[in-house]
Amino acid sequence: MAILLDGFSLAQKVRSELKDKIASLNSTPSLAVILVGDDPASQVYVGGKEKAAAEVGINSIVKHLSKNISEGELLNEIKLLNEAQSVDGILVQLPLPDGIDVHKIISAIDPKKDVDGFHPINAGLLSIGKPSLIPCTPKGIMRLLSEYSLEISGKNAVVIGRSNIVGKPISQLLLAANATVTVCHSKTANLSQAAKNADILIAAIGRPRYVKAEFIKEGAVVVDVGMNRLEGKLCGDVDFESVSPLASAITPVPKGVGPMTIAMLLENTCEAHVSRKTIWS
Repeated sequence: MAILLDGFSLAQKVRSELKDKIASLNSTPSLAVILVGDDPASQVYVGGKEKAAAEVGINSIVKHLSKNISEGELLNEIKLLNEAQSVDGILVQLPLPDGIDVHKIISAIDPKKDVDGFHPINAGLLSIGKPSLIPCTPKGIMRLLSEYSLEISGKNAVVIGRSNIVGKPISQLLLAANATVTVCHSKTANLSQAAKNADILIAAIGRPRYVKAEFIKEGAVVVDVGMNRLEGKLCGDVDFESVSPLASAITPVPKGVGPMTIAMLLENTCEAHVSRKTIWS
């Protein structure tokens, strides 16, 4: 039976440690979240982040802006937050309304306040092995593998998905941990065969229950990044029922990678605060 990689319990542990660390500081970290429009899922995500921040002692500011805001107006909001000494971290909740260039918005955030880790400077630092603020989901995956003492060095890691949010940065982190990494995606020929070479399989393709038993080498570690709704229920990119008997360890959905993403956002905010405090003190 596969070991269940319990991201929910680990996230609680991380948050407890952060709460103690923040209580020991002489100042309070601050996170600004920009929410554009009225997307129900985005509102839920932002509410969850706001609640989690409060629990560990981070001051959160939510700027809820109209879906009709212009790109220029949004860039000005970011400029004001960049200049605000009281703000340590800035997060723009995605997706953004049509007509707004996501890359331009992300690039406008001060890299030292980019707690999502998406800014081109932070992406570049990660690619050369000099990470500053690391994207939260990949960082959470690495913490999860470490918590369960799962060997990475020398292993074959296959990442299904090439997004800037998960696929590319987790590939860089696995490389830095001395794994041999293959990046696959929806256009990869014989994808299931490529995946079957994996000692560590990261599924981040955004297709519900796409990864089935024929993708899995017996004894592989399987990390499911997906968060999909199918027949009214949450499910991942991995078909848990068929895959778990073959895996040596696997993340559940929910309570796997998701809670770790939020925990790493809080950790990044705390790190940004301490770093900025050092600079300005």
